[in-house]
Amino acid sequence: MSLLIKSARVIDPNSPHNGKTVDILIEDGLIKSIGKNIDKKAVPVFEARNLHVSPGWFDMHVNLRDPGFEYKEDLNTGMHAAAYGGFTAVACMPNTNPPIHTKSEVEYILNKVKSLKKNGVDVYPIGALSQGLEGKDMAELYDMHLSGAVGFTDGKKTESNAGLLMRSLLYARHFNGLILTFCDEKSISQGGMMNEGPTSTMLGLKGIPALAEEIMVARNIYISEYTESKVHIASVSTAKSVDLIRKAKARKLNVSASVNAYNLVMEDHLLKGFETNYKVNPPFRSKADIEALKKGLADGTLDCITSDHTPEDVENKVVEFDHAANGMIGMETAYALLSTNLGKTLTTEELIQKIAINPRTLMNIEVPAIKEDEKANITLFDPELEWTFEEKNIRSKSKNTLLTGTKFKGKALGIYNKKVFIANK
Repeated sequence: MSLLIKSARVIDPNSPHNGKTVDILIEDGLIKSIGKNIDKKAVPVFEARNLHVSPGWFDMHVNLRDPGFEYKEDLNTGMHAAAYGGFTAVACMPNTNPPIHTKSEVEYILNKVKSLKKNGVDVYPIGALSQGLEGKDMAELYDMHLSGAVGFTDGKKTESNAGLLMRSLLYARHFNGLILTFCDEKSISQGGMMNEGPTSTMLGLKGIPALAEEIMVARNIYISEYTESKVHIASVSTAKSVDLIRKAKARKLNVSASVNAYNLVMEDHLLKGFETNYKVNPPFRSKADIEALKKGLADGTLDCITSDHTPEDVENKVVEFDHAANGMIGMETAYALLSTNLGKTLTTEELIQKIAINPRTLMNIEVPAIKEDEKANITLFDPELEWTFEEKNIRSKSKNTLLTGTKFKGKALGIYNKKVFIANK
């Protein structure tokens, strides 16, 4: 469809219009004209107070649960949640049933997305690193790469087999594949339900020591150095992990890292009420960890911010705390959470770098630009808009979040991608 966006401030370092307030005319999926006072009859117009536009946001760590767990989420509802949160693209994790561990599952995801009309969201499958997510034998990485997989991981089943990770990094080098690792030494964290600290002691819950993450971060950096391969460390949550990654980058090692939005905002004391929707992995950490994560974002140690969108059904959340599954939904609220809480850490321009540009760069995906004659892949947002997140705003099939009723500052207003315009209501 065609669309005329009026008086929008462009936030895009790759655009000649960066920082300017302009009109943008989109026709048949292409940006036809950018300038002042554009007038085009019979074209729908979108305008809003304090309107900003940027390249479409990209969430590189979401669980869409399809195939196998469609009662928690499916591709259709997951894409609706992404669009409401301002994301024009997501990369979905392979922990499905069956896992995304052959080209057949990769093609299933891509073909099903194509069949969903007027969705406006690109979905990029991430393939499993090991067959069946079992951590024993390498999966068919190259076949999945040829079919469209943009990276490889066993999700939150940490690669305890160091040899498998080493061989996978060596193998992926030949086609510039990206290996994503989640760092959790299970022999240390086994049975842990929250961050190890004063709050876990007070509540009588077994804690997850920061050490469990940090040992694996150090190991994976060493393996990356040995293989001269690039490795991505996902879901960083502790101060020492940030320090290890910072030192690795200072040594010019090919290491990148991301952090989940909730780990930048929520402290472990929030679990005093045994709220199962706050039970996540990695867990909420201490205030000192949060400050270190923010510093890592500001100085470039942490490249990307993700939602770790993890839908869970009622049966896995409305139970005793120690029996509850980890995870909370997050795509609808990720930007609002960041915009509300990181104003002193990142400028709007820097935040867009972390949620739109860097994820695509890491995954070798073309970065959209707000330029004439380019494909329109745009997020429309207001970084100052005050609003309250309510249950009616949830587009996910699952409702496992405690953010309903939260007042936010900053909201995605809509997306335009794949010739589709979706405005938030």
